[in-house]
Amino acid sequence: MDLTQVTSATTTYVADSTTSETVISSDFETFLKMLTVQMENQDPLDPTDSAEYAMQLATFSGVEQQVLTNDLLTSLMTQMNATGMAQIADWVGKEARAAMPAHFSGSAITIAPNPVATADTVELVVYDSDGNEVERSETPVSADPIEWSGTSADGTPYEHGLYEFRVVSSSNGEVLLDDLADVYASVQEVRSEAGEIILMMEGDVAVLSSTVSAIREESS
Repeated sequence: MDLTQVTSATTTYVADSTTSETVISSDFETFLKMLTVQMENQDPLDPTDSAEYAMQLATFSGVEQQVLTNDLLTSLMTQMNATGMAQIADWVGKEARAAMPAHFSGSAITIAPNPVATADTVELVVYDSDGNEVERSETPVSADPIEWSGTSADGTPYEHGLYEFRVVSSSNGEVLLDDLADVYASVQEVRSEAGEIILMMEGDVAVLSSTVSAIREESS
C-alpha cells in the first residue's frame, strides 16, 4: 500500500480539524462580545432575564460540541478507510469477481452467471464496448462458471477490448431477468475516493470494493 496516501488523508483531516476549532474559537469570542454589548445596553428598568443569557450560552455550546463531534467522526472514518485500504491492498494482482465489464486480451474470461432458478431458458449475451451484440448463446440453468474463449462460432478471435456479459433468464418466452453477469478480472490498483474504496481493474474498469463477491489467485 502507498503510505503517502494514508499520510495525506491524515494530514488533510488534521488541517480541517484545526480550521474548525479556529472558527469555533473566533465565533465564540464574537458571541461573547455581542452578549457583553447586549448586557451593557439593556434597559436597567427592564433587564433581560439571566435565564435567557444562560439559554444562549447553552445553545452556542451545543453547536460547538456538534461541530467537534462531526470532526471526530470524520477522523474515525478516515482511519477506518485507511485500515480498509491496507487490508484490500492485498487484492492487487489477484482476480476479483463482480458485476462489471471485462477486458478481453486473448485469454478466456470466467463468467459467474446467476440465472433465475425457475427459468426454462437462459442465454448469455455478449456486447462490445460500443454496445453492439456480438454473441448470443444458450447456457444451462445453473450458477456454474462459464469460460468465455473470446472467439466466434468459426473460431475467429474477437478484438481485444471491453466486453459486457448479460444473463437473460426466460420462461415460456417471457424474460424474467436480464442481468449484468459477474466476471473475474485482475485487480490493478486500490484507490480511496470520497470515502469509498475503489478497485481499478484491467481495462480501466472501476468497481466498489463492497460489490466484490469473491477473490482468487490469477489464473495462469
